[in-house]
Amino acid sequence: MTNRLVTWSGIDEATRIDQASIELNATSMLAIGIVRAQHFVSSWELDVSTGWITRALRVTTRGFGWARSLELTRSDEGTWSAESDAWGDNDLALPGLTDPDSLSGAIDCDLGLCPVTNTMPIRRLGLLEQDVNETPLIMAWVEIPSLRVLRSDQVYASGPASDRNRIPYKSFNRDFSAHLTVDVDGLVIDYPTLAHRA
Repeated sequence: MTNRLVTWSGIDEATRIDQASIELNATSMLAIGIVRAQHFVSSWELDVSTGWITRALRVTTRGFGWARSLELTRSDEGTWSAESDAWGDNDLALPGLTDPDSLSGAIDCDLGLCPVTNTMPIRRLGLLEQDVNETPLIMAWVEIPSLRVLRSDQVYASGPASDRNRIPYKSFNRDFSAHLTVDVDGLVIDYPTLAHRA
């Protein structure tokens, strides 16, 4: 078991700080973290079971005069469900999951603004140890700060043998592609346009 405390600074928003305490095992992970931005603060808890498969993500977000919460879970049979709550006045989308069927086939959650959730597909696919062609994945993407849950189609692949720590990554929903630089545990060091290790 490896315990890590990791901090990232925002690139798109220089005042944002993301911090996570992570307990890594050979095939699973537990993590808790916080996102501090100019207009909101989020805290989260992630439970990843054997095989690097998401079991649960719990998130609470607070802003000036509003708050919301989300508990997103995946059953052993692969069914996603969510419980959410919101109070206060803001113009954000409602939290929660309106179309569970859209996540059919999804194994991972992807918490917006949080580099930790990239670790699961990197470790599960063995991208640091072997040649892996582009692999399409469906993610349960949690928008921050709204906590709305949406389907996100993404692609991961291994980097060249000479540079395994640069992971080719694509997100079709955002029309975004980049190389994620990661460490020996598969934790992000640099996520272009989003965050870099502090």
